Amino acid sequence: MRVVVGLLLLLLALCGSGAQGEGGGLGQVGEISQFQETAPRDAAEESTKQTTEQTTTDIWAEVRALRDMVVELKVELRNTEARVKDSESQVNDLKAELMVTKVHVELLQRENSVQATDLLSLGTRLTATESKTSDLEKENADLQTRLSSSESELLLSKSRIDQLERENTERPKVAFYTALTDAGPLGPYNTDITLKYSKVFTNIGNAYNPATGFFTAPVKGVYYLQFIVCGNLRGLMGVYVYKNNQRIMYTAEWKEEEGLEYFTKSVVLELMAGDEIHLVLPSGYSVYDDANNHSTFSGSLLFTL
Repeated sequence: MRVVVGLLLLLLALCGSGAQGEGGGLGQVGEISQFQETAPRDAAEESTKQTTEQTTTDIWAEVRALRDMVVELKVELRNTEARVKDSESQVNDLKAELMVTKVHVELLQRENSVQATDLLSLGTRLTATESKTSDLEKENADLQTRLSSSESELLLSKSRIDQLERENTERPKVAFYTALTDAGPLGPYNTDITLKYSKVFTNIGNAYNPATGFFTAPVKGVYYLQFIVCGNLRGLMGVYVYKNNQRIMYTAEWKEEEGLEYFTKSVVLELMAGDEIHLVLPSGYSVYDDANNHSTFSGSLLFTL
């Protein structure tokens, strides 16, 4: 802008000096014309005149060119001023847009600050949740381990139960319960007699034979045997216990008077398969039984061997 103004001032100065030269030249021409009319000039003066006229013509041409240049510069100056105004308007618009952008940025910064706070809070909650999740995973792993252990123990227990059930199913079941007679007193006799407990209430495994009075062990094992002896007459009451042909127990009591009297005995015996147990009434002894089952003989297999 300053360069354009300087050029304009220079052109105006040139225009002023050109105008003054143009006026002086015209006066000189008039004087020369008058002088030519009044007196002849020598050859040197004529040459100077021609040079002066030529110079004057060139100055005017230069002045006109400068004037045209000034006009063009004025037009360009006006265009430049218009562009400057447009630029200033654009600058103002940009400033306004910049202010709006700045406000928007501040709003975004505030929102970002709030979001950062929320994000921090969410991060804290996420960390707590991750910690709780880790604890739950550990607890779940422990529970899974315990569950696996419990399942293993359950499988072992089930296997053991199945084994016991198989053993129980395969194991012979032996149990019997009998009573002697409904006839009342037996004895005393002059000889030993085998007692046949004819009233059979239980005979699982059919190990007891009421026709012979013998219990025969079906398998090798440990057996529990019990007998109840009842007497009604005055005198001796009792029995022998035989294993096969060997007496293994003798039990007896003396009754001072008539009336029912009892004693109970039991044994636990290891028997081989085929061993026999029976009770014998000794000679001179008596026992008693009737429909109320006072004298009984019973037993069962405890376990096999």
